[in-house]
Amino acid sequence: MISSIEPRVENSRDADEQPVKVKTSIDWPPLLLMPILALVCLLLIGAVDTWLMLTVNGLAMGMIIFIIASGLTLIFGLMDVFNFGHGAFIAIGAYIAYTVLGYFPDWVAADDLARNLAVVAAATLAAVLITGILGWVFERVLIRKVYGQPLAQILITMGGMIVCEELIKAVWDAKLKTFLLPTTLRGSIMLAGAAIEKYRIFAVVIGLIVFVGMMLVLNRTKLGLLIRAGVQDREMVECFGYPVKSLFVGVFVGGSALAGLGGVMWVLYQQLLYPQMGSSVNILIFIVIMIGGLGSIGGSFLGAMLVSLLANYIVFLSPKVALVSNILLMVVIFVWRPHGLYKVTSR
Repeated sequence: MISSIEPRVENSRDADEQPVKVKTSIDWPPLLLMPILALVCLLLIGAVDTWLMLTVNGLAMGMIIFIIASGLTLIFGLMDVFNFGHGAFIAIGAYIAYTVLGYFPDWVAADDLARNLAVVAAATLAAVLITGILGWVFERVLIRKVYGQPLAQILITMGGMIVCEELIKAVWDAKLKTFLLPTTLRGSIMLAGAAIEKYRIFAVVIGLIVFVGMMLVLNRTKLGLLIRAGVQDREMVECFGYPVKSLFVGVFVGGSALAGLGGVMWVLYQQLLYPQMGSSVNILIFIVIMIGGLGSIGGSFLGAMLVSLLANYIVFLSPKVALVSNILLMVVIFVWRPHGLYKVTSR
């Protein structure tokens, strides 16, 4: 029974049969970094409307980066596979969305929120399904042969990404493509005197839905319990009769699908499409994952927010420093906490 794996510390009793109250400690210092960063930058920027615009832009960018990074975090957290081919799924998801949107130009151009959301949902669903299937093929053909071999994993997944990029060029060509957002997601709204782009708000909402959904699945469902138990002690989970290998495959497929979703969100954010877009985002994703703590979903979320907010603030305050802001943040975090914001106990 799965309940045998789950600790029941809340029901523990001492020798006198008195209930033992166990309080779950929360690691607060990392959670304070975002409000401290926002407050300091508000003081430096001075203008509330400019600060609000930069903050929303940073949150939107961070949510998209988190969606992409969460898939790779799941894969590494459970499978100990650093999949450098993750960028290929980002690019393929973006190209699939571009293709689907191209089949419904009237729905994209319609000044109707329902139609716009419907065509974006269709493009997203197609991207998620296809990248999930490709993730399954990627795991069976490449990853399965190199479990427990870090160097081989790096080489074979980087090779897989290069092959996928060449296939993208063969199917869609290598030209830089641009396109417009659906009509109702274009433009801005005024909020406290600041012009906030509609798509930024849309991205924040989608990112929060993904984050809350992942946390609920990982912490409130049997599947999530198995994933967390598999991270801590694979042999124990197998002893209870659960197929860890199948769980690994499912996690890889889910992580690839999240990369596809992130690719859709990213290409709508950038409105630019090219075969190497996934590999260019990969560096930022690995920075986020390392800052958050290898394998920590909550850490990846916080890392993505910090990286994106800092980048948006610094590009306004000092554009030259913005080029190295991510590296500087990573150095500061590692000096403070060498294992990242939230260390995964199995590492």
